[in-house]
Order: sequence, then C-alpha cells, then structure tokens
Amino acid sequence: MSNHTPYVDMMRRSVELPHAEHWVMRSRVGQRRYRIIAAQPMGPAPPSGYPVIYLLDGNSVFHTMVETLRLQCHRPDKTGILPAVVVGIGYETEGQYAPNRFYDYTPYPNMKFKNKLDGGSVPEQGGAAEFLQFIEEELKPQIEGEFNIDRRRQTIFGHSLGGLFTLYAMFAKPQAFSCYIAGSPSIHWNQEYLQELEQRFVERVKEEPYPVRLLLGAGEFERSHVTGNCISASQLAERLALQSGYGMHAEFKEFEGEGHLSVLPVLISRALRFALHPQE
Repeated sequence: MSNHTPYVDMMRRSVELPHAEHWVMRSRVGQRRYRIIAAQPMGPAPPSGYPVIYLLDGNSVFHTMVETLRLQCHRPDKTGILPAVVVGIGYETEGQYAPNRFYDYTPYPNMKFKNKLDGGSVPEQGGAAEFLQFIEEELKPQIEGEFNIDRRRQTIFGHSLGGLFTLYAMFAKPQAFSCYIAGSPSIHWNQEYLQELEQRFVERVKEEPYPVRLLLGAGEFERSHVTGNCISASQLAERLALQSGYGMHAEFKEFEGEGHLSVLPVLISRALRFALHPQE
C-alpha cells in the first residue's frame, strides 16, 4: 500500500472559454459602449465561410449558446447543426442584464410603461433604430473583417425585450439577417406601433419577395402572464405564415413546462437547429 500523498495543485485559476475573446466598441451615433464577445469554431471554415449568430443580451446567454452549439455541431449530419461564429452583444457590467437594453431594444418609447413590473422606474427608451444602425454599419464590418463569415447565413437571437428588437429588425430591414429568433418577445411594449411595422413589412414582402425565416418561442407558463405575449407571439406567427408564398417562413414553438427565463436553454437548442441546419 503506497504512503505517497497524491499531488494536488491548489492554485486557483479563472475558467476561460476556448477560442473566444471580448472587446469594447463605441457606437458612432450616441457614443454608446458595448462589450462584444465572439467565439469561433475550432475547425477550419468551409469555402463559403461560417454562419454567424448575433446574440442580444450577450452578458447573460453567450456561454450557454456557445457551449450548446459546440456540443452539437461535431456531427451536422446527425444533429442538423453546423459550426458557426457566435457574437454576443453585451454591456460593460458584471451583471447579466444592463439598463441600457431598454433604450437599445425598444423602437419607440411607451409612456404606458413608466414603471417595470417589479415597481422600479423604466430607463430611457426608443433607441432601436440607432442600435440596428450600429449592428449593420459598425459591428458587422468588424466581425466580417476578423472572421470568415457566410453573409448569406446571418441570424439574430433575442429574448424578451431582445425578442422585441429582433421583430423590429425584421420588420424594418428584413435583408439584415436571413434568420430571426425571437424568444418570449415583449410585443406588449408598444403593440400598436409594432402592428404598424408588421403591416408595412407584409406589404413590402409582397412587392419584393425576400427569403426570411422567423422562429418565435415561449414557455408554456407564459400563457398566464398579464402581458399576453405568448399568445400574441403565436398569433403573429400564424399571420406571417400566410406570406409563405413570398419567401416568408414563420413558426411558433411553445415549450412545455417552461417559464419566461427557464425557456432560454431549450429555446437556444431549438434555435440552433432552426438557423444552422445543413443546406440541401
């Protein structure tokens, strides 16, 4: 029987995500600061480049998205998920969410919501157009200059207010992305204005058909929420699916046994299959 004590290195080290990095960008309009977090696949890019997913609320779900993707993309023929670059758009905070998101993710201020559901005051709103401009004119060129990106396969993923922004981006500039993932979107925030944008979008795709894929998702338990966003998202998918003849593909998925936050991991897994399926 050995008397040797096994060697244990007790020095603590921070855990890092391989092949990932972050930096800060400042927008030209408004001088707003964003923490950009990017992860690339470990293998070589295909001739067409990597698909890319732009992820809102990067502080909260970036690691979950990247690890879920890396776990499943090794065998695309089995999982239906290709390797991709993931770009998280976050803020300079150690918290999961920042008040800045209220401005960036809302297309129009809504004075009905001066207070949040928890009673706190709502920060400044109405900067979605500026934020979309930052993504299109500043962030995308930066990413495409550093990574081999397939511009034909660009996805945006947002949840809650981020889901609202995702819908806004699709309605305002459908060609910005080929795939839109809106989880538990805050359609109630300014529903009348969003409906106006939807109508303009439908008229536009009828005049100029454009291939757009939209996945709306929410948790089963959100059906009883006072905002009614789960039902609104389902109805929106039904309306947009009527435009399938003009290149629009829209579907809604309700996740059994999940709520507003717990839906995120299962939504991410479903979103990856929706956005990163191998093309025929």
